[in-house]
Parts: sequence; C-alpha cells; structure tokens
Amino acid sequence: MILVDEPLWPTRGRLWSHLVSDLSYAELHAFAEMLGAPRRAFDRDHYDIPEQRFHSAIWLGATLLPSRELAFRLRAAGLRRPKHLSPRVPAQGSPAPALPTARAAARDDRSSVTPATP
Repeated sequence: MILVDEPLWPTRGRLWSHLVSDLSYAELHAFAEMLGAPRRAFDRDHYDIPEQRFHSAIWLGATLLPSRELAFRLRAAGLRRPKHLSPRVPAQGSPAPALPTARAAARDDRSSVTPATP
C-alpha cells in the first residue's frame, strides 16, 4: 500500500510530503514514476514530494496518514532505513571520496609498526 503524509515539511521555500510503501520499494518506485516524481527525490526509504504533487498522489490511490503512523508502518514492514545506518552516497555531480593511494597505505603500514627496543 502506498502511504503519504500531509505536506507539512518546509524546505527550499516549499512544503513537502513523504511518500512510502509498506509493501516494497518496487511498488514505491512504480508509484513515484506514475506520479512524475524524479528518482533523485528518493531518500533512503521514501520519496520527498512537493505540495503540488500531494493531491495527485491521493488521486492515484495513496492513503493519507499522519506522519507518525506512516513511520510506524514503514518500520513494521521492515522497510525503514534510518539515516545513521545508511551508507553515505555522494550527491550527483559531487566528486567521489578519494581512495587511499599506495603511498598513503604504505605510510600507514609503517606508522603502525612499533620500533624495536634495543
């Protein structure tokens, strides 16, 4: 079932809703595509949809719930991905985090060796 809360969350001069599924991410992505929500609006376990798409979501069949109930249903379905447990993914267009070079790895290996005492 697709669930949505009221657009009460202010960001970037707009009010936003959360769109989730208590069945699967596949159901959520399919619904979001029908709604016209871009994939970049997906955040770990939900889509952030602007107030302008809220009524369309209801019209397409999303069930309106209070935010707390929406979060409860998401957790009960085992689909909640808390921010602190999600791997950090760089934003589109951001440079990927630098990987350690061979020189840095060798330096780290040397620094972890304790000198022998005479």
